[in-house]
Amino acid sequence: MLEALLMVDADITVETNHAGLSDEEVVRKVIEGERALFEILMRRYNRRLFRVIRSIVPNDLEAEDIIQDAYVRAYQHLNQFEGRAQFSTWLTKIAIHEAYARLRRVDHQKVDSISVLEGHGMDVKSDGRDPEQQIYNAELNMMLEKAFDALPNDYRSVFMLREIEGMSTAETAQCLELSEENVKTRLHRARALLQRELYSLAGANANMAFQFLGPRCDRIVARVLERILH
Repeated sequence: MLEALLMVDADITVETNHAGLSDEEVVRKVIEGERALFEILMRRYNRRLFRVIRSIVPNDLEAEDIIQDAYVRAYQHLNQFEGRAQFSTWLTKIAIHEAYARLRRVDHQKVDSISVLEGHGMDVKSDGRDPEQQIYNAELNMMLEKAFDALPNDYRSVFMLREIEGMSTAETAQCLELSEENVKTRLHRARALLQRELYSLAGANANMAFQFLGPRCDRIVARVLERILH
């Protein structure tokens, strides 16, 4: 069953058949028993979750692992989604809390909130290079990603959600449990620190950074489906 869902050359896929469904409609169908349709939500939001988690944990492999945990937790609590916020916001908040929960376990510190945790200046660095980065103009994009990783912890998530992922100030504030004014302030400071000259010098487009390309997307989908369907 899992292999059938992931066949790239299939004439009819889950996503194609249900592309017109809203997130809320997909959620309802999954809750009603069409569990395989959860793949639609994963493929819609894989890149966003990777980007936001990557802004918290600067390690690609760790981010992928956290994404899987976030999806499984979201799947297990779908019946708690009440539609008061967008599904994308609800899912993003779950991913953010999963990422900070992972950092808490690693750091062995008791932290009461996202803001307090960010204030501790936690940072996890990795010298490992993901081979998939070679696919997309690695040299230029790595310059941008390296500059991003150098941002203070308080600014990375805000910049990722607002500037790279294109979320609104209000949605970013809701996801990160900050005031809208705080979001605006952090974004302004992040932009100043990154020095926009870097974009023109590198010739890099911010939207091309932290791509979630086919093989990685398929890998996440396969692993999560294996966990929730078996």
